[in-house]
Amino acid sequence: MAITSFQGRRVLVIGQGLAETAREALSGALLEVGGPERIGRWTFGDMPDLLLIDADGAAPEVLVGAIDALARAGASPATVLAGERLPAGLVRALLRLPKSDVLEAPFAPIDLALAAAALMSPAESAAPAVAPSDSRCWTVTGAVGGAGATTIAIEIACNLAHRLRRDKRVALIDLNLADGAAAAYLGATSNMLLSRASAAPERIDAALLDVFSAAAPGDFDLLASARDPHAFEATSADAVLRLLEVACQVYDYVVVDMPRHRQSWSLDVLAGSDDIVIVSELTVPALLAARSLAAEIEEEVPGGARPRIVLNRLAKRVIGPAPSVAEAEKALQRKTDGAVTSDWEAAAASVNLGGPISQHRPKSRIVKDVDDIVTRLMSSPSRDAKSRAA
Repeated sequence: MAITSFQGRRVLVIGQGLAETAREALSGALLEVGGPERIGRWTFGDMPDLLLIDADGAAPEVLVGAIDALARAGASPATVLAGERLPAGLVRALLRLPKSDVLEAPFAPIDLALAAAALMSPAESAAPAVAPSDSRCWTVTGAVGGAGATTIAIEIACNLAHRLRRDKRVALIDLNLADGAAAAYLGATSNMLLSRASAAPERIDAALLDVFSAAAPGDFDLLASARDPHAFEATSADAVLRLLEVACQVYDYVVVDMPRHRQSWSLDVLAGSDDIVIVSELTVPALLAARSLAAEIEEEVPGGARPRIVLNRLAKRVIGPAPSVAEAEKALQRKTDGAVTSDWEAAAASVNLGGPISQHRPKSRIVKDVDDIVTRLMSSPSRDAKSRAA
């Protein structure tokens, strides 16, 4: 069952100026718009789940009086005060409420959604939902830049979603925080504000994860950040690991698009992955890089998943300058775990139209090759099964 942060939640909006932003930010919520006289005019049984107050929508002394009365009543909903002018007396009154936050204008709907989600479900952060028994995390990374790891990760997520239909949930998480391309390839929105969540990573829970996610073509959820050259510096390892921990509790399959360059959290992500897929082109530099990367992972993540190497953009022709699979395996000094046939037209058309290749070019050989890879990945035991066997 999909977890929707605001679906069916009762929200009282004080002030017409905040109503439109609230409708966009709190999708699925039951909104009521009124004046400051509505504050506190409810019984405990019909108290709203969230109170949004437009600080610019009424005189400060009127709002202070209403909030003071609410604090004295001893029962109050999660409350967000938003506006361009925030008098100190009004903010002090708000801080008397047990669950409150302040948003200074200008702010985007996603900022309001994040503030509301954090206030409305603090208990879920301390006690996450029980993970699905067959939850799996597959991490995909490129041996070199431009190897096609993001494309392969997208097609894997789409393939899983189509196999599982609506019985299980699939997420693709783009951890290329500075310049990830998954959202652009899919024509989806970038809702993940992981750098902001780094201030309090323990507050990342199922509700906040839902705010971070966006529905992607292909029937899976995408968690991706907007391009930000400073994102890696602004995002803590605790936030990344907490995000993945909760994602593996919410989703049955998590596909991670991993940055090629190592971050402070890279080894922890790899250690927690059920399978690691290294995507390499059929060029000598790429193959040597894939061999080195696989060896590094095996050395630095002992007991972790054995890296699988997938060859991308395999030429259709038999004769040509590119190495054959046999020659590639000789350079890699190991067997490969799959190969994806080159189909530039299908890949280009899909990213230009926005969506997976399997959606726009379902007969492309890429789709069949990725299906074979997913079959192989699904046949391997999960982390929990490996632990039990050990």
